[in-house]
Amino acid sequence: MGSLAVQITWLLVLSIPVACVAWTVTHEEVFREPRDYCKSQSENGLTLARRKFFYLFTCEYCFSHYVAALFLAVTRYHLLYADWRGYLIAWFSLVFISNLYMGAFGIVKLGVKKERVEIQHIETDVRRKTNQLGMEEEDLTKPAA
Repeated sequence: MGSLAVQITWLLVLSIPVACVAWTVTHEEVFREPRDYCKSQSENGLTLARRKFFYLFTCEYCFSHYVAALFLAVTRYHLLYADWRGYLIAWFSLVFISNLYMGAFGIVKLGVKKERVEIQHIETDVRRKTNQLGMEEEDLTKPAA
């Protein structure tokens, strides 16, 4: 077991790929079709177990628990204790920090999307006004009938 500073550093760094995987699977376009299928099954599955199983792939919070467990199994990271308690604390800590990262990323992504929509709106207004001015200039240059 390393010092507490090393363990916390591992926690903060290991939470990044957990957040990345959980966000990508549950939000990004590359997994849209499987996610749509999972969403359909989570809403229309015949059994409770089927609905809950497929729901896990549509919720970043739920899915992050499984991703964190996978990363713990691969890295053998533990926090505070060298036994099973350390893995349990590490698991919930990874989930918590990765969800903080995903929340922050969601806010940033929403801000970027808002800016893009505002820019698109401004560009549309400029094009419309330019077209109106162009038509008014044409009307002025036409000979009177």
